Amino acid sequence: MKIRLGFVAMSVHLKNTSPSQTMTVTNFQKFIDREAGLRKLTRIGASNLQNSLRVLRHAHAHGLHVYRFTSKLIPLLGHELTADWDFFGKMLPEFEEVGTYIKQKQMRVSFHPDHFTLINSKSEEVIEKSILDLERHVHIFELMGLDERAKLVMHVGGSYKDKAESLARFAANWPRLPERVQKRVTLENDDKSYTAAETLSLCEQLNIPMVLDIHHHRCNPGHEELRDLLPRIFRLWDDTGLVPKIHVSSPKDEAKPLHHADYIAPEDLLPFLKLVHEVCPTDLDIMVEAKQKDDAAMRLADDLSQIPGMTRIDGGTFTYQP
Repeated sequence: MKIRLGFVAMSVHLKNTSPSQTMTVTNFQKFIDREAGLRKLTRIGASNLQNSLRVLRHAHAHGLHVYRFTSKLIPLLGHELTADWDFFGKMLPEFEEVGTYIKQKQMRVSFHPDHFTLINSKSEEVIEKSILDLERHVHIFELMGLDERAKLVMHVGGSYKDKAESLARFAANWPRLPERVQKRVTLENDDKSYTAAETLSLCEQLNIPMVLDIHHHRCNPGHEELRDLLPRIFRLWDDTGLVPKIHVSSPKDEAKPLHHADYIAPEDLLPFLKLVHEVCPTDLDIMVEAKQKDDAAMRLADDLSQIPGMTRIDGGTFTYQP
């Protein structure tokens, strides 16, 4: 059983490498020359892509081969104020350079569109904007030259006081997504509304791979045993060319169990790995969701290296035989 660790967007080790530099609408509107403002946005976006490449190189050098891009790569992308500006065409070299590195190093990358991207919304306007947002994320992967193994991770959405109806609305709206978007989408259980079992049922209905968040499952477990769900969850990845992916985090404290801690406590991951090995052994990619980003992934890797049965292959890659 092989496991790989990864992290989200930012590096706390590298200085001046934020991939999320931005500009507010207010500051953009202060530009007397609108085109000068648009060129400034483009330079910020290009800098974000260059910083993303720096972070990717840093991650690979430390054996962290799983990475999630920020959705804030291009400031004001999709905003009505910038609708006529060709960000994508003007930054094509930067997109291609990032994609080439990912392919050369065989890294696994993803996006996690923002919480306002809701396929099961009751608002037609929100649904339409959500589909456009997903298309923009997919187009970025296409500009990078990345195939369908580069995924989007989403939550099911709001419960709107009727989960059954909201799940049905997601399924009803699913055919509205272009096929190229559908092939990139994965769904994740959340910590308040949709349990792992509820998310899994929707994924099985629509043949969508499921990303299991084990901290969310602890916060919102439902009534099903995880050991009964795992074979079904992992089966959804069979035709993707990817191993199953999970998210791990530790609670900040007892008073704020939903908030992510700075680092991962190994005891929040190890029982799950033992369960997987017992129930349905499979390789796993593990996204570390912690405030200290790459440092949290590195520390978790160091902690795991001390565990009997863990054999370190590189910085963040292990074989596990308990």
